[in-house]
Amino acid sequence: MRTVLGDAEPSELGICDAHDHLFLSSPQLAGQELDSVKSAARELAAFRTAGGESLIQWTPHGMGRGVGYLAELSRASGVRIVAATGLHQAVHYTPELLDRLRTGGLAELFVRELAEGIADTGVRAGLIKVAGGFHGLDAHARWTMRAAAEAHHATGAPIAVHLELGTGALDVLDLLCGELDVPPDRLILGHLNRSPDLTIHHQVAEAGAYLAFDGPSRAHHATDWRMPEAVRSLAEAGFAGQLLLGGDTTTSGARAVNGGPGLPYLLRGLRPRLELAVGKDVVERMFTENPGRAFAVEWA
Repeated sequence: MRTVLGDAEPSELGICDAHDHLFLSSPQLAGQELDSVKSAARELAAFRTAGGESLIQWTPHGMGRGVGYLAELSRASGVRIVAATGLHQAVHYTPELLDRLRTGGLAELFVRELAEGIADTGVRAGLIKVAGGFHGLDAHARWTMRAAAEAHHATGAPIAVHLELGTGALDVLDLLCGELDVPPDRLILGHLNRSPDLTIHHQVAEAGAYLAFDGPSRAHHATDWRMPEAVRSLAEAGFAGQLLLGGDTTTSGARAVNGGPGLPYLLRGLRPRLELAVGKDVVERMFTENPGRAFAVEWA
């Protein structure tokens, strides 16, 4: 497990938010950037008070990761933080940046940020974040996923995938696992709860990938009200060991310190509802054992 303070044993993670953001900026979220160090510190403190012990930040390269602040935030809060390399959908970047990345070697960038460090911060990434499209993979997604697979084979790092509105999971599996030989248990598929298709969920679980149920509290997604049903269906089918939970806070207005649900909602709002659906033992595994395995790495 590669945290911003160095490598740690998976058993040391404790209660883990397996998909969230302390820092994030994008032209698609103008005016709602997560760019305040003070707010990030307060949000982490609220998460720690609620019982949180670790957080996986999925913010990839070029989206304002705040990497230079993560180590001190981790020390001050007592929350372990894992940073990401990778690349999101093309709409989150300027054409100039994408042109530079196409000529500069994307896989090499990922490997460098995983093995050596991000810029001159001394912080190494612990996962690779990439993204699919709505019900499919465009040329940009295939380019980034090929680079992610190459970086995985060079380092052993897990690959976390943003599924647009929860779709395209089987296409991702076909490319990364079928064509590019990434072991399915090194793959974390995010946002599956946003497309509550239980048949797809079971097919993904049967393939061996991890399923991240994240972004609860959003009124415009099928999150809270369908998530317990999906989790119960998968747990009863024997896939409880592949389920992860995350908050996926992406805008400043969604932070608890700004009046939104924020990081604490995952533990104070969602956890009790899931415990009613599948019991405390299964939910405890989803918060502790499962992310410990999903993000553990035997570094090459």
